[in-house]
Amino acid sequence: MLTPRPHGIYVDCTVGLGGHTSALLAAGAGRVIGLDRDAGALNRTRERLTDAAHLELVHADYRELPAVLHTRGIEDVDGILADLGVSSWQLDDPARGFSFRQPGPLDMRMDQTRGQTLAGWLAGVREAELADVIHQFGEERHARRVAAAIIRARDEERLSDTAALASVVRRAAGGGRWQRIDPATRTFQALRIAVNDELSGLESFLRRAVALLKTGGRLVVIAFHSLEDRVVKQTFRQLAADGAALLVTKRPLRPQESELEINPRARSARLRTVEKAA
Repeated sequence: MLTPRPHGIYVDCTVGLGGHTSALLAAGAGRVIGLDRDAGALNRTRERLTDAAHLELVHADYRELPAVLHTRGIEDVDGILADLGVSSWQLDDPARGFSFRQPGPLDMRMDQTRGQTLAGWLAGVREAELADVIHQFGEERHARRVAAAIIRARDEERLSDTAALASVVRRAAGGGRWQRIDPATRTFQALRIAVNDELSGLESFLRRAVALLKTGGRLVVIAFHSLEDRVVKQTFRQLAADGAALLVTKRPLRPQESELEINPRARSARLRTVEKAA
């Protein structure tokens, strides 16, 4: 989708462990600027890609992209990639607090250098607000019941770690029956989005990203849940209607079965692309 060129400048807004960044460099991108709000991920990628002469890694939220480019004297770029949401290595590290399968601290911050932890957020949240977050960001139909159970456990000081939280959520949302998807999944997604303020500013980022592209440059976005994808879809369609961009993907690209066999976590991924119009 990005068709990297030797003299082009490309931005990976969500570096993670550098999979997409490596692919951009291997495909011939002249220069890659990689952003991530997770300093630990950047350090790992820096160790892996020590020989990448045309790569610069920056500790920044993708929504800070205009400022990152401005400080480097870059007015426009040839391509931008944003792979939204939590990364596999964050999920797999219990110490980060994202996983409901293993006990870990109630943290969930993507950037552990700043912001409020999940424990801090839960300590001050009201039951009605928590129910709204779980319903809106997790699309959990038992949101009020789950919120009440979490608040009760909080007040009784039973939320010692993520495993304890998951147990409370399962009992409230699962009705005692195991499902194909863990009953804690939706609530943990909602809490993660709230702690990291993931949806705030997404639309404005997409619009600014297109504005930072050269004519013919492309913005590629991968979303993993319907809330993010809905914002991407609607914003891209509006940009196309306004004449600012062309829709490269009329419908989102989904992973093929061969990819899912290698990476089951890709099952909900949706990739959309726009190209900046003249």
